[in-house]
Amino acid sequence: MSVDIIFKIAGIGILLAVICQILKKSDRDDIATLVALAGLIIVLSMVISMISELFESFKNIFSIY
Repeated sequence: MSVDIIFKIAGIGILLAVICQILKKSDRDDIATLVALAGLIIVLSMVISMISELFESFKNIFSIY
């Protein structure tokens, strides 16, 4: 695992926090919620792909299947 994925997730989090704060200050709470949800989905898709690679490496190391 490289450090760049951590920086990507942190960058997405900071960007989403700024956007959500701007939207909440302009009384757009519903859109801020949707933006936060979209960011969560993006980060979860990145993490799920990493977990998939982890299980594949486990299968290769221990000769499972």
